[in-house]
Amino acid sequence: MKSIVIHAAHDLRLEDRPEEVAGPGQVRLRLATGGVCGSDLHYYNHGGFGAVRLKEPMILGHEVSARVEALGAGVTGLHLGQLVAVSPSRPCGHCVYCLEGLPNQCLNMRFYGSAMPFPHIQGAFREVLVAEASQCVDAEGLSAGEAAMAEPLAVTLHATRRAGVMLGKRVLVTGCGPIGCLAIVAAQRAGAAEIVATDLSDFTLGMAKKLGATHVVNTREAPDALAPFTANKGHFDVLYECSGAAMALAAGIAAMRPRGVILQLGLGGDMTLPMMAITAKELELRGSFRFHEEFAVAIALMRQGLIDVRPLITHTLPLAEAEAAFRTASDRAQAMKVQIAFS
Repeated sequence: MKSIVIHAAHDLRLEDRPEEVAGPGQVRLRLATGGVCGSDLHYYNHGGFGAVRLKEPMILGHEVSARVEALGAGVTGLHLGQLVAVSPSRPCGHCVYCLEGLPNQCLNMRFYGSAMPFPHIQGAFREVLVAEASQCVDAEGLSAGEAAMAEPLAVTLHATRRAGVMLGKRVLVTGCGPIGCLAIVAAQRAGAAEIVATDLSDFTLGMAKKLGATHVVNTREAPDALAPFTANKGHFDVLYECSGAAMALAAGIAAMRPRGVILQLGLGGDMTLPMMAITAKELELRGSFRFHEEFAVAIALMRQGLIDVRPLITHTLPLAEAEAAFRTASDRAQAMKVQIAFS
């Protein structure tokens, strides 16, 4: 089967890998669509991010939808030909954090396409994927492209849950890539009264506005544009920091109201924090890492028509043009979510 394999920065190859057989409780899937994620781009452009570096060739990809091709022994609730969204989250279920109800913090997590452990966890960008039946969520009624958006949407739903009560809150989103834009969608669905979004690109800010931001700010053109929001100790109740850039975080903190909540989603490596401001304003800095049960919620919200992710899908390229898909996804002046059609 054809698989998309990263060997080093800018060394992406379409390789043949052996197919697997579905065992008890497993499902063999024919991949339909895969979305290129920011972490995939870090591996492609830089060979990793922060301290996480490629040490061996790795199949990329974790945002995927597929059709059921074969059922392993004991599998029920799925049928041949069914469109499913495949959760990349595979916690062990028996470590201390799994038993505490924190599966996203699993000590033995097997998350598709991750170089965090070694040997690396191979990803899902392959024509045939064997997955646990529990990873598969019914996506009938959605397009394959929409179903593949469940993973990034789940990331922002998890962050929104970490924020607490959102009803009536004033929200700032820094960084309007796919995660930032989906944070806007999630905050709006949760009842935010105002959503201001910042970025360096007019293209991404246009998408943010289309998806529900009440006001957008290009901080490349107007570096001090958030200054009016700093009056009287700040304006915003919640900050989704989705850029991973220290300057964006610092500017956002200056615009936060006392006892506001900062959600750090962007992974750009370690950053220097303005601790005096965090302390004096009694701000809460909350990390938000991956998701688990929110994956099924993401599919449910899309199937019910409560969230529409289709505007985010700007490009779909065939598997044979995988590297072109990665190059396109790296161009934030023209691309939001780039997907690869496997079938």
